[in-house]
Amino acid sequence: MRALRRGLADPWVRLGLSDMLATCVGIAAWGLVTGVAMVKTGLSVELAILMSLLVYAGSAQLAVLPLMAAGAPLWVVWLTATCVNLRFVIFSSMWRGYFAHLPRRQRLWMGYFSGDVIFVAFMKRFPRAEPVPEQVPYFWGAAAANWLAWQVPSIIGILAANAIPLSWGLGFAGVLALLGILLSMLRDRASWLATGVACTAAIATFALPLKLNILVAIAAAVAAGLGAEAAERALRRAPRSEGAA
Repeated sequence: MRALRRGLADPWVRLGLSDMLATCVGIAAWGLVTGVAMVKTGLSVELAILMSLLVYAGSAQLAVLPLMAAGAPLWVVWLTATCVNLRFVIFSSMWRGYFAHLPRRQRLWMGYFSGDVIFVAFMKRFPRAEPVPEQVPYFWGAAAANWLAWQVPSIIGILAANAIPLSWGLGFAGVLALLGILLSMLRDRASWLATGVACTAAIATFALPLKLNILVAIAAAVAAGLGAEAAERALRRAPRSEGAA
């Protein structure tokens, strides 16, 4: 309790918490849907709680649950989860400029607690990739809010899954929560293009078995995003080359 009070006394911890409050409702709805989905798919309550605590990746959990229910091969399940979470490799490479000086154990814990919305909020507060003392407490404040907003509703959904009828439309609520979080992350033309390509590819390949349209959509989105960023860099270099000529 003393450590908790000391942490909350830090203004940067409180700022991280407050910056996450606006998204906590969407994250909570998403967590509740995922908790219910895990039990409805056939996982035991104990295994579902363990998965929620250890995996802590809503998009990956929702992506692999239909595959597990359909009896998909293990390599398909692992490949899908890996592809869905590839964005965290990019996040980690960008966070390296801020946290590379920290001990490895601390960085590993930060890797577990990192998330999409935390990344967006952090980059808005600290656009320059250089370490300053305020960044670590801010990260932990945001991470604590995000973790609680996910885990508490997720575990409630797991425990109450059999009492929550599908007619409540929680799946639709989860989709709305995901859309709200997604739209907050679309900040440039490359991300908009990648999103549009992903949607088109997912719909066009919907008939593929074992939800493989998800993998197709991810691959198409990554290719489109990287291509768009490469084109933008080339266009920015072009005027300099013409000026030098």
